[in-house]
Amino acid sequence: MPERIGSVSELRSAYLHAGLTPTELVEQVLAGLVGRDGGPVWISTRSADQLRADAEVLTRDGDPTTQPLYGIPFAVKDNIDVAGMVTTAGCPEFGYRAAEDAPVVRRLLDAGALLVGKTNLDQFATGLTGSRSPYGSGESVFGGGLISGGSSSGSALAVAAGQVSFALGTDTAGSGRVPAALNGIVGLKPTRGLLSTAGVVPACRSLDCVSIFAADVAGALAVLHAARGVTAADPWGRPLPAERVTARMPGRLRLGVPGAEDLEFFGDAGQAVRFAAGVQRLRGLVAGTRQVPLRAFIAAGDLLYQGPWVAERLTGLDDFLRTRPEAVLPVTRTVLEAGRRYDAIDAFRGWHRLRELRAEVDRLWQEVDVLVVPTVGTTFTLAEIAEDPIGRNAMLGRYTQFANLLDLAAVTVPNGFTAAGRPASLTLLGPAFTDTTLARLAAAAGTAPTGAEGDPPLVAAQLTMGGERGWAGSGR
Repeated sequence: MPERIGSVSELRSAYLHAGLTPTELVEQVLAGLVGRDGGPVWISTRSADQLRADAEVLTRDGDPTTQPLYGIPFAVKDNIDVAGMVTTAGCPEFGYRAAEDAPVVRRLLDAGALLVGKTNLDQFATGLTGSRSPYGSGESVFGGGLISGGSSSGSALAVAAGQVSFALGTDTAGSGRVPAALNGIVGLKPTRGLLSTAGVVPACRSLDCVSIFAADVAGALAVLHAARGVTAADPWGRPLPAERVTARMPGRLRLGVPGAEDLEFFGDAGQAVRFAAGVQRLRGLVAGTRQVPLRAFIAAGDLLYQGPWVAERLTGLDDFLRTRPEAVLPVTRTVLEAGRRYDAIDAFRGWHRLRELRAEVDRLWQEVDVLVVPTVGTTFTLAEIAEDPIGRNAMLGRYTQFANLLDLAAVTVPNGFTAAGRPASLTLLGPAFTDTTLARLAAAAGTAPTGAEGDPPLVAAQLTMGGERGWAGSGR
């Protein structure tokens, strides 16, 4: 079996201190791709000649002391443009060859990262299961017929399988968090606008985020800070406000914990046990805890598919859906077509309701700094999803769908395994621009998956202490 690719931190150390070169590492990357071009993980990969040429240029002209992601192999979800490669958004008939890199990809390449290829996804980033793709359904790296989660299924699988050190996904309803949870890795959903969404096939443009998958929190933060930046091509971009530069240490944070009446595990007692254990670990890390009602959060999340925001998904796909309906998977078409029942009056009503809910949630942030929730209340097999693809997809989104509507940042980390051997996960959420504060707490609270019930060892993550602008291994 091919050797796993190291984490961002491990490879940076090897480049700086052990004499590793990209030309050496690329052979390990290629070995890990043998027989895997296409299928449930990859939609397209760069050729061996292209990868070797890129690695040679980095070895000759790059500099690990100034390029924060020098020689680090990564993948890109196939709804994000890469110059010269076809962007399919999980629909071959929709595909087009991108003329230029999305700005977020260009920033990573300029930081020295080594692009391996583009990954599978639920078609048009519409779904949380990983089973809505003509390129194949993803299965969790933990096997057992468990779903991989989506929509960023291939990106999560490529990281979890050790084929790359990090990957880009997107997150509108939880697509950057659910696959992380179901594959035992870290998922970082940045504040909306911190990473440019120019060059990304829209799902809901007002909500979309580019997300990051990595083996640990330090790696995800390194990628966030290398990729961050406002571009004139992106009207949704937002710079980091000056007052948010300083991050807060875990020991000074007030943690919000949902009450039992707000927690729904859909009959999965194992997930309930794991969440309680995760909360108990967090209690030992923070200044204090307070019970927080989830009513406003859940109500906001319901607006995404039970309100006019589902119509926003049609804004970029309406013409294609009308002219090529047969090219869209039936389940995806059902979700998208539901948007046609909303009109402008519904849109304003939904917007007004969301403003009310945001005000309610904003008042809660006066009492707590961070909210912890299960990433998912339960898990499913591919067979179970096939029985009820829309209803069970909605169950997966209970704790994720509200984040972008409420303008929250989020970090998802592993939380051990249930007695039945299914992965568990925690998500930490906070107001916009608290990304590094959340990451510091997540690094201390997360666990590394072992395949056994209980609390595996804490994730090893070295985080810089320079505030929101500081990042792992950057030297700046």
